Amino acid sequence: MLSDTARSKKDVTFTIVSNRLIAKNVYELSLEGDTSSFTAPGQFCNIALQGFYLRRPISVCSYGENSLTLIYKTVGQGTKYLAGLGSGEQLSILTGLGNGFDVSRCGEKTLVVGGGVGVPPMYGLAQALKAAGRQVHALLGWNTADEVFYAEKFAELGVPVTVCTADGSVGVKGFVTDALGELDYDCVCACGPEPMLRALYNATECDGQYSFEERMACGFGACMGCTCATKYGSKRICRDGPVLFRDEIVF
Repeated sequence: MLSDTARSKKDVTFTIVSNRLIAKNVYELSLEGDTSSFTAPGQFCNIALQGFYLRRPISVCSYGENSLTLIYKTVGQGTKYLAGLGSGEQLSILTGLGNGFDVSRCGEKTLVVGGGVGVPPMYGLAQALKAAGRQVHALLGWNTADEVFYAEKFAELGVPVTVCTADGSVGVKGFVTDALGELDYDCVCACGPEPMLRALYNATECDGQYSFEERMACGFGACMGCTCATKYGSKRICRDGPVLFRDEIVF
């Protein structure tokens, strides 16, 4: 993972290109602006919204030269306000936050696992792994079919995709761990709810990297509000994470 000296945070004004509904309560936000502070898949950004005191942390789905794609779910007043913004409007976004996935420490056959709104950063990781010549399989989980998004985007990368839904309305019925037995992998990288991460951790023995979600206030390690315990001491998810290596995780 990158040290603080290797990372460069920037407060950047981005212009909205599009902001569209892609699944139940889930939006894809496409932006134009300076993305030079992003250095790894799995990092996040903090969005300032007019009339709201705290910025909203959103994981990065993908980025390119002057392009940024974020995917978010409307769960509160802030994200509902964000969903109402249209093309041409501008947002102040703090970029380059957190430590992302270390592609150099992924396996030759990496399984990328996403649950719900944990899927977006796994798309960016899949892009990076394919660019590095690694084999990738995407295992994606939701509760119902109307929540599914981006499965076709992974396929367009040339990544085989296994979809699971808890109610069996599409793909494998059950949780992502119910599909593990049929897959060939030597490394697991995952992002999603902590119960899913814990289940993956217990169901697999190979190396891996796990992206955690905690309530973040400042977004850059000052308030200590997202501190969690690891085998090597306490770490702040917004600064030392959100990605942790398997061998340091404590559930």
